[in-house]
Amino acid sequence: MKKSLLILFSLVLSAGFAFAQSTIKGIVKRSNGARVPNATITVRGTNISVSADEQGEFSINAGQEPPFYLQVRSVGYKAQDFQVLKIQDTPLDLVLVENALLDEIVVTSRRRSEALQDVPIPISVIGGTQIDESGAFNVNRVKELVPSVQFYSSNPRNTTLNIRGLGSAFGLTNDGIDPGVGFYVDGVYYARPAAGTLDFIDVERIEVLRGPQGTLFGKNTSSGAISITTRKPSFTPSASFETSYGNFGYLQAKASITGALGKKIAGRLSFSGTQRDGLIENIRTLKNINDINNLGFRGQLLFQPSNNLSILLAADNSRQRPDGYAQVVAGVVTTLRPAYRQFSAIIADLGYSLPSQNAFDRKVDHDTPWNSGNDLGGISLNADLKIGPGTLTSTTAWRYWKWEPSNDRDFTGLQSLAKSNNYSKHHNWSQEVRYAGQLSEKLSGVVGLFYIDQEVQTDPVAIEESGSATWRFSQSTTSELWKTPGLFEGYGVRNRFSIKSSSAAAFANLDWEVLSGLHILPGIRFNYDKKDVSYERTTYGGLQTTDPALLALKNLVYTNQSYVADADENNFTYSLTASYRPNKRLNTFATYSTSFKPIGVNVSGLPTVNGAAATDLAVIKPEDTKHYEVGVKSTPFDNFTLNVTLHNSDIKNYQTNVQSPEIGVNRGYLANAEKVRVRGVELDANIRANKYFSFYGSAAYTDAKYVRFTNAPLPLEETGLTVNGVQVAFKDISGGRLPGISKWAGSVGGEFAIPARFFNKESKFFTALDGSFRTGFSSSPSPSAYLNIDGYALLNGRIGYKTTTGLSAYIWGRNILDKDYFEQLLPAGGNAGHYAAVLGDQRTYGVTLRYVF
Repeated sequence: MKKSLLILFSLVLSAGFAFAQSTIKGIVKRSNGARVPNATITVRGTNISVSADEQGEFSINAGQEPPFYLQVRSVGYKAQDFQVLKIQDTPLDLVLVENALLDEIVVTSRRRSEALQDVPIPISVIGGTQIDESGAFNVNRVKELVPSVQFYSSNPRNTTLNIRGLGSAFGLTNDGIDPGVGFYVDGVYYARPAAGTLDFIDVERIEVLRGPQGTLFGKNTSSGAISITTRKPSFTPSASFETSYGNFGYLQAKASITGALGKKIAGRLSFSGTQRDGLIENIRTLKNINDINNLGFRGQLLFQPSNNLSILLAADNSRQRPDGYAQVVAGVVTTLRPAYRQFSAIIADLGYSLPSQNAFDRKVDHDTPWNSGNDLGGISLNADLKIGPGTLTSTTAWRYWKWEPSNDRDFTGLQSLAKSNNYSKHHNWSQEVRYAGQLSEKLSGVVGLFYIDQEVQTDPVAIEESGSATWRFSQSTTSELWKTPGLFEGYGVRNRFSIKSSSAAAFANLDWEVLSGLHILPGIRFNYDKKDVSYERTTYGGLQTTDPALLALKNLVYTNQSYVADADENNFTYSLTASYRPNKRLNTFATYSTSFKPIGVNVSGLPTVNGAAATDLAVIKPEDTKHYEVGVKSTPFDNFTLNVTLHNSDIKNYQTNVQSPEIGVNRGYLANAEKVRVRGVELDANIRANKYFSFYGSAAYTDAKYVRFTNAPLPLEETGLTVNGVQVAFKDISGGRLPGISKWAGSVGGEFAIPARFFNKESKFFTALDGSFRTGFSSSPSPSAYLNIDGYALLNGRIGYKTTTGLSAYIWGRNILDKDYFEQLLPAGGNAGHYAAVLGDQRTYGVTLRYVF
């Protein structure tokens, strides 16, 4: 018994000694030696934490033997980790860096962590704090902060994401074209542009890379890339809950929780839900449409068996169910068709009038519901293994997209197009393997392999159907046969298509310091693409007749079409950058690179020539780009960065989306412009004046034009043009400007923040404003005198207080000056003369409450 008691006493004494030995004392200080009161100190990877007292002093028991990390946070200072290697009797001095010093932003654009100013690529970064404070955030907000980004969306499927005006065809999306701007979330490639319309969930930062990046990223990015990094699971338990309320019934809820699930496993679960009433009144149904109804989830599991290996399993799902994306008639053009084929004559004969002549009355009378069922999600497995001087990364992903729409594509209360429902579904799996790191003192880089297999198809079928007013809109002769009762009612087409494509690539990019400060950065990419396409369009319904004259009229509206095609190609592209950094305040670089976009295929119908489908337009040529860039990144003095970039891109066989006057191809079709040139200048500046004031500003001048496009479609107002009695379908628009690109665009903003103690916590009261502007731009692939959008400026703001932990609250407003503006102008199917607008949101405002613990 005595022996047992002695052993037990020894164990208790040893445990007590160990407990005492893991107690750490310290003092939290500023860089000038002044003490920081009430900072939060946490043992990383645990829920053990304490608060420093008014003198900045603390005592914490880590519950473990060194080495371990202490995480220190305080409002007005950058969060920092301090490694404890041994227990000592004297207090530790933990020095925090004030936020008054401009952050050295770290990016992973070259697949390794680097300071933003060190990377010889024009990059814009949007931090998670700015995203959190901006309400519902998607790519549409990115374009207000990064003027080189263009984003247009008449619905999630018809979404265009461009950088410097290049990337995707402007207008109505064709599933047969690959995007030129890579969209990545945690290294996973999102193949469908619909991802850009979804609310971002738990985002840590967004990096916008401008210019071709094919030697750095898995899928070819011929125009740039948007790389989104989400917040990862943490072994330190924490949670945040947020709710926002605003006008028009706006309600948004967000939640995120993370923590350890075991000694080597951590998890994170995030949620976002957004609702808002409609902004447009449908006087026919007495409903407000164009509402918001979004839900999103993201779950992550992190397995970290050692410091050299981490495995992240992530799954996400987002869905949209709005009664929305309706467009409002914005104007009527007098075309070159005969008087009886003008829009005003057509609606007069049908006894119809528009509900309003002013688009900003926001009134429609649409008789077909606008639904936009949009589902997007997937699962990915990412493994990082440190080997030698670098990291081997494997990213495996499976993703899907499903689109279930209903549209009133004639934009009126008439049954011209009774149905326009282009159901689609898509799935892909991808695999990327790469090795990146500092390979030696003078050499760093990345080398990788990428493969993606994907299919997009109708599900179950795409439908377009005529109605009671189709005869009058389609009437192209004065024959009375057009009025035949029931001739076109219920007459439509079922479109079925499938695009199976695969792409494989090997890429490498090196950074070699030849001399002190002088770097040479070669990059290469070899790409293989294959596409197998089938398309079938079958007519149905309408008046059943054998009368050749009536059948001929029906064929003027819809005809049967079908084709199969396959193509494969190899492409070799490369880049060469020279960078010279004489000191830490200056980094200059010059780049020459080539890039490409794979072949495109038309799967939304083809225009007809002499009554037959123009099958020579079924497959369009790949797009080739030669790109030049010169830039300077500078830090003229502490807390101030100023970066300037000049760029020029020459594109051969530019892939563009054009509008046909035929109803059967009302979504437009793809075509090649022989040559396009885009050049411009970009400026980015950030300054932190003192610990209270910070400012940013960006500006872009972009000159984009068709150098040669001899076979372009006619602009809306020239529809019906004839020469010597022969109808003309195409026009030489060489020298015209590209659509969607403003000559000038910019953004500017600032924040005033002052530390304070609120609710017994260190807080920061802040006021922030940000504005964006852009000059006018064309909203038509063929320059039109009518489809031009005037320039506009938007002002957003927020005011409130925020804390690292605890309650934060602020009031926000978007489009504070209530500016009326167009996002996009679109001709109606059939080119009858009227065109519709995607309207920018009017003034919105609300309040956000967030609690973090």
